[in-house]
Amino acid sequence: MSSRAPLFPLSAVSAGIVAVLVGFGSTIVLVVQAHQAMGATSLQIASGATALCIGMAIGGAALSLWLRMPIVLAWSSAGAALLGSSDIHPGYPAAIGAFIFAAALMLLVGLIPVLGRLATRIPAAIAAAMLAGVLLPFCLQLFHVMERDLTLGGILLAVFIIARLRFASFALLIVLAAAFIVVAARGQGDGIAEGPLFGTLHFTAPAFEVQALIGLGLPLFLVTLVSQNLPGLAILRASGYAPPPGPILIGSAASWLAFAPFGAFTVNLAAITAAICTGPEAHPDPSRRYAAALVYAMGYAVLALFTAPIVNLFATLPPDTVAAIAGVALLLPLANALGGIFAEPGPREPALVTFAATASGFALFGIGSAFWGLVAGFLALAAQHLLRRNEAGK
Repeated sequence: MSSRAPLFPLSAVSAGIVAVLVGFGSTIVLVVQAHQAMGATSLQIASGATALCIGMAIGGAALSLWLRMPIVLAWSSAGAALLGSSDIHPGYPAAIGAFIFAAALMLLVGLIPVLGRLATRIPAAIAAAMLAGVLLPFCLQLFHVMERDLTLGGILLAVFIIARLRFASFALLIVLAAAFIVVAARGQGDGIAEGPLFGTLHFTAPAFEVQALIGLGLPLFLVTLVSQNLPGLAILRASGYAPPPGPILIGSAASWLAFAPFGAFTVNLAAITAAICTGPEAHPDPSRRYAAALVYAMGYAVLALFTAPIVNLFATLPPDTVAAIAGVALLLPLANALGGIFAEPGPREPALVTFAATASGFALFGIGSAFWGLVAGFLALAAQHLLRRNEAGK
């Protein structure tokens, strides 16, 4: 394609805006839920959402301009689910410490190539099983809501199924709109709660507690790496780019680390929304397709101005409505994670052990089930390898 093609054609602008709407609207409720589970105040929740938007905007724009490829950053919905479903509650300062720890681990993976190679050798089935175990309780909540409120749960599930058939990219946005319509029709919403009118950054001094670092920080790092960064790199390769893993991981992790004290629990490569900005529909010239990522970054910079009232609005939703929205939002990620468990026959049994242990909510020594699920899975995998080696030696 000719390099004379405009940098910001209508296709690039629309792709960037659509990616922002899909990414923000479909999972912002998970961000609110994750911070609430960690014990954040309304001000800290607003700060966390603002920090995420700014971190994604700055990091994505800088990487896109530097590498001249569409680098789309996002928060991890799986990471939010991990925090929201955690069975340990160390307090918000300790959660901030876990965010910083996870970001530092990601930065080390980018800085030290041997760590990156080791990380990619984590069996995909084990990682998928941990992720599935984290997501399953959220998805089950949808049906627990149906026990108490069949109308609400049934409407949202039906809307999701129909929307996926006709408007797949906007299905979760349509579900969100349906939820607000149901709440308004019932007169349940209290409107926007009192709070800041604009986005805000509130620094929280971190507390580095061993239980939170192991039980939250380590699983958060692994979930972000396996469910976001590695697939994000794969999407760029599938679109014809040759993304350098080191600089991209360093750039995104540095942005995460900078904004973690303000509540950013992850800043990572986008997986689903990235596809909107990396294909030929976004820009006819691959060398200028990064324009869509720049529009995306600008969109999140604008959203950062209004995160406080948006977060306050979601905080006023009835708990069952929030649980139902989250359950619907995580159905597809759960399906993908379950598919990863059974993709390869070798580690299937250890992966199932990981999945069962993680989903059980098992906690020991104040450390949550996501960590123990990994431990159980790796022990089962080691036993499997040992038995096979002994059999081969006979």
